Amino acid sequence: MLTTNLLLQAYTHICQSIHMANLYNANRSTCNYVHSTSLGHQAVQLAVAYNLLPTDYVSPYYRDESMMLALGFSPETLMLQLLAKATDPFSGGRSYYNHPSYKADDKPTIIHQSSATGMQAIPTTGIAQGIKYWEHDANKNIPNNTIATLQHKPVVVCSLGDASITEGEVSEALQFAALHQLPILYLVQDNNWGISVTASEARSMTAYEYAAGFVGLNRAEIDGTTFSECYTKLEEIIADIRLHRRPWIVQANVPLLGHHTSGVRSEYYRSASDLALHETNNPFTKLHQYLLNNGELLTTLNAINDEAKRYIDSCFVNACNAPQPNASSALQHILAPTTITTIQGVRVPNNKADNIVMVDAALYAIRELMQKHPEIILYGQDVGELLGGVFRETATLGQTFGKHRVYNTAIQEAYIIGSTIGLNAVGIKPIVEVQFADYIYPGLNQLVSEISKSYYLSNGKFNIQMILRVPCGAYGGGGPYHSGSIENLLLTIKGIKVVYPSNAADMKGLMKAAYYDPNPVVILEHKGLYWSKVPGTETAKTPEPDADYVIPLGVANIVLKASEQAINSGNTALVITYGMGVYWALAAAKMLANNIEIIDLRTLNPLDEDLLVQRITIHGKCLILTEDTVTNGFAQALSGRLTNLCFQHLDAPIQVLGTADVPAIPINLLLEKEVLPNAIKVTDALKALLNY
Repeated sequence: MLTTNLLLQAYTHICQSIHMANLYNANRSTCNYVHSTSLGHQAVQLAVAYNLLPTDYVSPYYRDESMMLALGFSPETLMLQLLAKATDPFSGGRSYYNHPSYKADDKPTIIHQSSATGMQAIPTTGIAQGIKYWEHDANKNIPNNTIATLQHKPVVVCSLGDASITEGEVSEALQFAALHQLPILYLVQDNNWGISVTASEARSMTAYEYAAGFVGLNRAEIDGTTFSECYTKLEEIIADIRLHRRPWIVQANVPLLGHHTSGVRSEYYRSASDLALHETNNPFTKLHQYLLNNGELLTTLNAINDEAKRYIDSCFVNACNAPQPNASSALQHILAPTTITTIQGVRVPNNKADNIVMVDAALYAIRELMQKHPEIILYGQDVGELLGGVFRETATLGQTFGKHRVYNTAIQEAYIIGSTIGLNAVGIKPIVEVQFADYIYPGLNQLVSEISKSYYLSNGKFNIQMILRVPCGAYGGGGPYHSGSIENLLLTIKGIKVVYPSNAADMKGLMKAAYYDPNPVVILEHKGLYWSKVPGTETAKTPEPDADYVIPLGVANIVLKASEQAINSGNTALVITYGMGVYWALAAAKMLANNIEIIDLRTLNPLDEDLLVQRITIHGKCLILTEDTVTNGFAQALSGRLTNLCFQHLDAPIQVLGTADVPAIPINLLLEKEVLPNAIKVTDALKALLNY
């Protein structure tokens, strides 16, 4: 309700935001990290924040400084991030001004997000997706389902600038929210500028017009400079979301008063006439006049303004005097610590002597996990009950657990991957799938910019516990869009773990460990090993381990040992490999008597470096075998790393064998065979190495 006290509170916060911007501008040498302010956007930001509850979720974007003030964050708190101080509660000095992340009971939760130029739409929509899951009738009686028992149903707010609406990922988020009727508000603050790009240059329509194409997405357009109008309309819309659980998009038209950022200043690209035009819609001027017209004294308003300046000045002094981060803290919170550190359970139970294929091992592992953990949901393209995945890897899960837990998505790799961030924020541990490794590229932005950085840039507050399943690898003429190996790409991303099982037992044990790991885990699953249809891969079938079987991530396995006699004679070589490489190496070893030892890495990050160094030291000769390309790739980097660690023990340079440096796997079987490694190529490489 719009009261005098609320109007004066809004006036106070607008005064504070103005003095903050002026102070930062006057102290540019101190405020030397790039930052934006909320000048011109204050009214709508305050109106949204005043309507939120501590049980809600909000993703502010980098200009939402006034929203943060209205949520209850002090100017000093914001300044600690501005100056990248150790006591910055959001990132510990790691991230930009007004890039918040917050988790406590007194204010709405704010997940980590990057610089919020559209990428935040998917993770934030994931929060609403998770809330709907907990509110589903079938889940309301689940123990610890706190969301379903809340007195006030939570609302999710995703704040965006108008320029970000042209991002494709925003479309994916709006599509999902409209289709599934999620309780989310997309607030678009339209100031007609995208850095130096004008609206007429960048887009053919406004966000309000764009939203008309999403059936089921409610929309409104408001004057974002008049606080009373903003508050009244947003009070109504947020109440509607809280009651009816449906999505809204609101376009608030606002001016940009001043610079895009401290680094891209208005004088670089804006004319005096443009600035003057924007100044005619100054929210401060409008609210000041509104209060005077409604009986407030000028002396009262002046006193509020003077006190705001004194308060801001005092906050700035305190923030400047706060300590700098300890340099060693830069290496903290890269990965969250895991509790799975030893192999547990039974790999070959007495009552399970029959072998199962690898695709079934994954299915059984997920089924056991979902039976035990109601917080697991599984989604991706074609994984639902009608098909159960194009490789039948989720067959029966849809019928067993229902459409609210196992369901299809559209062709939206970015949404599939990025939504897991928001789901984690409400206690859901998702298992998602990209249909082929070749299709992961549209989702890389979310994996790199959001997921991998969340734990680190939130200073340990928001780890992302998720499994991303990715069928990969070449066989049988899959061709250029269904045969890719992507470990070279994935292993350049810090903050994620990468697993690559080669047999059914490892698949189940690693899948279980991946679920209990508090970090994002990508599981690469070779399609040629799913059913052991490729000649020579029969041993990928194993008995099914018991339900408690887990293999810690980062523990390699010696799948074949050289004879002690051959080792003592100094005529052995070590093969380090994974996935299909295990079977190429095993086939080659049959032609080289007892001279070959094979290590299956099982996990590519983290690596079992201790075992690798130990075995290279024993053998003195080593071949690293990969299905991915070699040049500038993982295997080549591993070769250099192990050479540095084992140089004094090497009898020959470490060799690397992989796929030819081609842009894609050709579909013709003869061409496919030519570019891929195989047992003959491995044998030739090992003979040359043994004879070195």
